[in-house]
Amino acid sequence: MQIDLNSDLGEGYPLDRDLMPLISSANIACGAHAGDAATMQQTIALCLEHGVAIGAHPSWPDRCGFGRHPMLLPTEEVYALIRDQLQSLADLAPGGKLHHVKPHGALYNQSAADPELATIIARAVYDTDPGLLLLGLSGSLSCSKARELGLQTAAEVFADRRYEDDGSLVPRSQPDALIKNPQEAAAQALRLAQEGTVITRSGKQIRLQADTICIHGDEPNALALAQAIRFTLQQHGIAIQALSHH
Repeated sequence: MQIDLNSDLGEGYPLDRDLMPLISSANIACGAHAGDAATMQQTIALCLEHGVAIGAHPSWPDRCGFGRHPMLLPTEEVYALIRDQLQSLADLAPGGKLHHVKPHGALYNQSAADPELATIIARAVYDTDPGLLLLGLSGSLSCSKARELGLQTAAEVFADRRYEDDGSLVPRSQPDALIKNPQEAAAQALRLAQEGTVITRSGKQIRLQADTICIHGDEPNALALAQAIRFTLQQHGIAIQALSHH
């Protein structure tokens, strides 16, 4: 049994070098919410050093709000925004090739529920490279709309976030949105990997397809969480491996 562990990196936080050996896929900020050419280059070099899959982490142009403020932009602007960010990272990657794309923050959450936005993002990804994998919230429109366009998708779940009964994430504005205890995060990751289930905030058990598990790199205790999650998964015979293209 195997699972992909991904982390959002290149965002200016100090743990990238420590997290890299623990994960199998990196989503690298492309300059809109965080990052710049030098950071992208450094993060790609770390990926190559540790055999980690290189992915793009495009966002709304919102450096002040770290890409977490919802936006509404015209279709063609959104399309160009995604294409430009993917290209800026691909230009620095070996052979100009990326492995996957995972939208960031508000762009990710909005596209999970907005069919038009999900379709624009998927089209921009497909037009950049139809072989790219799109990571989206498990069970969301991000994945289904991308599949309609012929993209391969991976259903993403979170070890360090709590869930609502409908499979959406508890908003970060809520005090209990984040799981900060490494053992609790590891137990949630294990349940998702083994059973494809999660216990929601209200105590209900729901099913979620789990192709890849996210560990956020921007939390102060991200390293302790990542270490506990990787150790627990491996203790139970689950290999940590990047997603393969079919």
